[in-house]
Amino acid sequence: MGLDSQVVSATRDRLSLQELFRTIVSLFKLRIVMLLLAAALGGAFLGAQGVPSLRTLIGIIVTGTLAAGGASAINQYIERERDALMRRTQRRPLPAGEIQRPAAILWIAIGMIVLSVALTLPTNPLMALYLALGAAIYVGVYTLWLKPRSVLNIVIGGAAGSMAVMTGGAAVRAASDPGVIVLALLLFLWTPVHFWALALFYKDDYATASVPMLPVLETDERTAWWIFLHAASTGFAALVLAVHPALGWLYLLPTAAITGMMMVHSVRLLRQPDRPHAIKLFVTTNIFLLLVLIAIVAATSARQVLGF
Repeated sequence: MGLDSQVVSATRDRLSLQELFRTIVSLFKLRIVMLLLAAALGGAFLGAQGVPSLRTLIGIIVTGTLAAGGASAINQYIERERDALMRRTQRRPLPAGEIQRPAAILWIAIGMIVLSVALTLPTNPLMALYLALGAAIYVGVYTLWLKPRSVLNIVIGGAAGSMAVMTGGAAVRAASDPGVIVLALLLFLWTPVHFWALALFYKDDYATASVPMLPVLETDERTAWWIFLHAASTGFAALVLAVHPALGWLYLLPTAAITGMMMVHSVRLLRQPDRPHAIKLFVTTNIFLLLVLIAIVAATSARQVLGF
């Protein structure tokens, strides 16, 4: 084989690996899974009021990735035809026809969820329950039942994110900790803000696919008000968490700053409910949740390690 042929072959191999990685990231929604893992770790650090054991952290990451990734793949399998109608989703692997046997993905995804529960059930039944509930709410309640039928789809479906926090709390035997419960409530309130902002940006897509998202059924002005109310509730829950004995000022300072930023973008959307302001708020909600969770991890770790 000549040098040119070797270069071409190596390039194709790299492209194939890149394509495979892109397909896996998209099919199992690994970006969203990473955010859910961060929520679970936030629940674990908060419940433990410090740094959980390495074994516990690995268990959360492995089982959480399996359960959330599996549920995400089932969601895409069920919605593959609807996704093909929307510009935002039509390039996903299933609607794009990149996978020759879509049914195989369904069974792989079910197996991932079953495996995550099976790995956890013998030693921590409550954690296994929350893993199963998170997948069941996302697939059964949100994807199959509410999303095609009700404007409340993402409101009630947001409980799936709450289950990630409860999974982390259960992993450290602290699911009943008030802080863990408030953090789970925060995820529940945050989800509509996050998704309605995105849905407002892609309103035409959801209308084309006949998905009854709030921006499709209501005016942009009314949608912006509902987003503002949920953003204010989310921010309040985030600030209330500061009274938890494991958090305090080290958590409050960054959380207050990002909460203020989210509220500023919510008010701007109220004043001018258009696509540019909607996508700015969407991005801000991602930063908000990530910083809140980082602040929880940092504050609880500092309290244990440094005695703050």
